[in-house]
Amino acid sequence: MKKTVVIVEDDKGLREQLIQILESASDIRCLGAFISAEEALPQILAKNPDVVLMDIKLPGMSGIQCVAEIKKVSPAMQIIMVTVYEDSERIFRALKAGANGYLVKSSPPEQLLAAIRDVYKGGAPMSSHIASKVVKHFHLVGNSPREREVLELLASGFIYKEIGDKLNIGTETVRTYVKNICQKMHVRSRLEAVAKHRSEYY
Repeated sequence: MKKTVVIVEDDKGLREQLIQILESASDIRCLGAFISAEEALPQILAKNPDVVLMDIKLPGMSGIQCVAEIKKVSPAMQIIMVTVYEDSERIFRALKAGANGYLVKSSPPEQLLAAIRDVYKGGAPMSSHIASKVVKHFHLVGNSPREREVLELLASGFIYKEIGDKLNIGTETVRTYVKNICQKMHVRSRLEAVAKHRSEYY
Protein backbone atom coordinates (compact mmCIF):
# COMPACT_ATOMS: atom_id res chain seq x y z
CA MET A 1 0.00 0.00 0.00
CA LYS A 2 1.11 3.54 -0.73
CA LYS A 3 2.00 5.89 2.11
CA THR A 4 -0.57 8.70 2.17
CA VAL A 5 0.52 12.30 2.70
CA VAL A 6 -1.21 15.66 3.22
CA ILE A 7 0.60 18.97 2.61
CA VAL A 8 -0.07 22.21 4.54
CA GLU A 9 1.83 25.06 2.84
CA ASP A 10 0.65 28.60 2.05
CA ASP A 11 3.26 29.34 -0.63
CA LYS A 12 1.68 28.34 -3.96
CA GLY A 13 4.96 27.64 -5.75
CA LEU A 14 6.35 25.48 -2.97
CA ARG A 15 3.02 23.71 -2.48
CA GLU A 16 2.96 22.71 -6.15
CA GLN A 17 6.62 21.66 -5.97
CA LEU A 18 5.89 19.41 -2.98
CA ILE A 19 2.95 17.83 -4.82
CA GLN A 20 5.21 17.09 -7.82
CA ILE A 21 7.86 15.52 -5.57
CA LEU A 22 5.26 13.26 -3.92
CA GLU A 23 3.76 12.29 -7.28
CA SER A 24 7.22 11.27 -8.52
CA ALA A 25 7.40 8.49 -5.90
CA SER A 26 5.71 5.18 -6.71
CA ASP A 27 5.14 4.33 -3.03
CA ILE A 28 3.62 7.68 -1.93
CA ARG A 29 0.23 9.25 -2.64
CA CYS A 30 -0.76 12.87 -1.94
CA LEU A 31 -4.27 13.09 -0.45
CA GLY A 32 -4.45 16.86 -0.61
CA ALA A 33 -2.63 20.18 -0.22
CA PHE A 34 -3.98 23.06 1.85
CA ILE A 35 -3.04 26.72 2.26
CA SER A 36 -3.98 27.17 5.92
CA ALA A 37 -4.19 25.23 9.17
CA GLU A 38 -7.88 26.11 9.49
CA GLU A 39 -8.62 24.57 6.07
CA ALA A 40 -6.31 21.60 6.62
CA LEU A 41 -7.22 20.52 10.15
CA PRO A 42 -10.71 19.03 9.55
CA GLN A 43 -9.50 17.41 6.31
CA ILE A 44 -6.46 15.85 8.00
CA LEU A 45 -8.62 14.41 10.78
CA ALA A 46 -11.12 13.11 8.22
CA LYS A 47 -8.61 11.66 5.73
CA ASN A 48 -6.25 10.30 8.43
CA PRO A 49 -3.07 10.34 6.29
CA ASP A 50 0.05 8.42 7.26
CA VAL A 51 2.19 11.58 7.18
CA VAL A 52 1.55 15.34 7.24
CA LEU A 53 4.05 17.86 5.81
CA MET A 54 3.45 21.03 7.84
CA ASP A 55 4.74 24.56 7.29
CA ILE A 56 5.37 26.50 10.52
CA LYS A 57 4.39 30.04 9.51
CA LEU A 58 0.85 29.96 8.14
CA PRO A 59 -1.84 32.66 7.90
CA GLY A 60 -4.02 32.51 11.02
CA MET A 61 -3.30 29.42 13.11
CA SER A 62 0.40 28.54 13.04
CA GLY A 63 1.73 25.18 11.95
CA ILE A 64 2.87 24.52 15.53
CA GLN A 65 -0.64 25.14 16.86
CA CYS A 66 -2.07 22.90 14.13
CA VAL A 67 0.31 20.09 15.11
CA ALA A 68 -0.84 20.36 18.73
CA GLU A 69 -4.50 20.18 17.66
CA ILE A 70 -3.88 17.14 15.43
CA LYS A 71 -2.00 15.34 18.20
CA LYS A 72 -4.87 15.88 20.67
CA VAL A 73 -7.15 13.84 18.41
CA SER A 74 -4.66 11.58 16.63
CA PRO A 75 -1.47 11.26 18.72
CA ALA A 76 -0.04 8.55 16.45
CA MET A 77 -0.16 10.66 13.27
CA GLN A 78 3.32 11.36 11.88
CA ILE A 79 4.06 15.05 11.21
CA ILE A 80 7.15 16.52 9.57
CA MET A 81 7.71 20.27 9.83
CA VAL A 82 8.96 21.69 6.51
CA THR A 83 10.16 25.25 7.00
CA VAL A 84 12.71 27.96 6.27
CA TYR A 85 13.09 28.59 10.00
CA GLU A 86 16.08 27.02 11.72
CA ASP A 87 16.10 28.90 15.03
CA SER A 88 16.18 26.77 18.15
CA GLU A 89 13.02 28.21 19.72
CA ARG A 90 10.80 27.20 16.80
CA ILE A 91 12.46 23.77 16.57
CA PHE A 92 11.74 22.97 20.21
CA ARG A 93 8.26 24.48 20.12
CA ALA A 94 7.43 22.25 17.15
CA LEU A 95 8.86 19.17 18.86
CA LYS A 96 7.01 19.99 22.06
CA ALA A 97 3.76 20.28 20.11
CA GLY A 98 4.36 16.75 18.84
CA ALA A 99 6.20 17.08 15.50
CA ASN A 100 8.00 13.86 14.56
CA GLY A 101 10.57 15.36 12.18
CA TYR A 102 11.94 18.69 11.02
CA LEU A 103 13.28 19.55 7.54
CA VAL A 104 14.36 22.83 5.99
CA LYS A 105 12.67 23.81 2.72
CA SER A 106 15.98 23.72 0.88
CA SER A 107 16.18 19.95 1.44
CA PRO A 108 16.53 18.06 -1.89
CA PRO A 109 13.54 16.02 -3.13
CA GLU A 110 15.20 12.69 -2.34
CA GLN A 111 15.74 13.77 1.27
CA LEU A 112 12.08 14.74 1.62
CA LEU A 113 10.92 11.38 0.26
CA ALA A 114 13.41 9.54 2.48
CA ALA A 115 12.08 11.50 5.48
CA ILE A 116 8.49 10.45 4.70
CA ARG A 117 9.54 6.80 4.48
CA ASP A 118 11.59 7.15 7.67
CA VAL A 119 8.87 8.76 9.78
CA TYR A 120 6.36 6.20 8.43
CA LYS A 121 8.55 3.49 9.98
CA GLY A 122 8.59 5.35 13.29
CA GLY A 123 11.78 7.36 12.76
CA ALA A 124 12.43 11.02 13.53
CA PRO A 125 14.01 12.59 10.43
CA MET A 126 15.77 15.94 10.64
CA SER A 127 17.95 17.99 8.29
CA SER A 128 21.65 18.27 9.12
CA HIS A 129 21.06 22.00 9.75
CA ILE A 130 18.42 21.16 12.33
CA ALA A 131 20.51 18.38 13.90
CA SER A 132 23.36 20.85 14.42
CA LYS A 133 21.00 23.11 16.40
CA VAL A 134 19.86 20.14 18.48
CA VAL A 135 23.48 19.15 19.21
CA LYS A 136 23.99 22.49 21.00
CA HIS A 137 21.06 21.81 23.31
CA PHE A 138 21.39 18.06 23.61
CA HIS A 139 23.57 18.10 26.73
CA LEU A 140 20.44 19.15 28.63
CA VAL A 141 18.46 15.99 27.96
CA GLY A 142 20.45 13.20 29.63
CA ASN A 143 22.04 11.74 26.51
CA SER A 144 24.18 8.66 26.12
CA PRO A 145 27.60 8.90 24.41
CA ARG A 146 26.34 6.85 21.46
CA GLU A 147 23.30 9.09 21.00
CA ARG A 148 25.61 12.11 20.91
CA GLU A 149 27.80 10.38 18.30
CA VAL A 150 24.80 9.60 16.14
CA LEU A 151 23.45 13.15 16.41
CA GLU A 152 26.80 14.78 15.64
CA LEU A 153 27.25 12.60 12.54
CA LEU A 154 23.70 13.49 11.47
CA ALA A 155 24.54 17.17 11.96
CA SER A 156 27.62 16.67 9.74
CA GLY A 157 25.35 15.59 6.89
CA PHE A 158 25.72 11.82 7.01
CA ILE A 159 22.69 9.66 6.20
CA TYR A 160 21.57 6.79 8.44
CA LYS A 161 23.39 4.09 6.44
CA GLU A 162 26.66 6.06 6.52
CA ILE A 163 26.30 6.65 10.26
CA GLY A 164 25.67 2.94 10.78
CA ASP A 165 28.77 2.05 8.76
CA LYS A 166 30.93 4.47 10.74
CA LEU A 167 29.69 3.21 14.13
CA ASN A 168 29.38 -0.46 13.09
CA ILE A 169 25.67 -0.57 13.87
CA GLY A 170 22.61 -1.26 11.72
CA THR A 171 20.55 1.40 9.97
CA GLU A 172 17.51 0.49 12.10
CA THR A 173 19.62 0.99 15.23
CA VAL A 174 20.57 4.47 14.02
CA ARG A 175 16.89 5.22 13.42
CA THR A 176 16.10 4.08 16.97
CA TYR A 177 18.79 6.34 18.45
CA VAL A 178 17.44 9.38 16.59
CA LYS A 179 13.89 8.57 17.69
CA ASN A 180 15.04 8.22 21.32
CA ILE A 181 16.81 11.58 21.10
CA CYS A 182 13.61 13.27 19.95
CA GLN A 183 11.53 11.53 22.61
CA LYS A 184 13.92 12.79 25.29
CA MET A 185 13.64 16.29 23.86
CA HIS A 186 9.84 16.11 23.96
CA VAL A 187 9.97 15.14 27.65
CA ARG A 188 12.42 17.90 28.50
CA SER A 189 10.31 20.47 26.69
CA ARG A 190 7.12 19.39 28.44
CA LEU A 191 8.77 19.40 31.85
CA GLU A 192 10.07 22.90 31.19
CA ALA A 193 6.60 24.02 30.15
CA VAL A 194 5.05 22.66 33.35
CA ALA A 195 7.77 24.20 35.50
CA LYS A 196 7.22 27.62 33.93
CA HIS A 197 3.40 27.28 33.92
CA ARG A 198 3.43 28.05 30.23
CA SER A 199 0.74 26.49 28.07
CA GLU A 200 0.49 28.87 25.11
CA TYR A 201 1.68 26.25 22.62
CA TYR A 202 -1.04 23.76 23.50
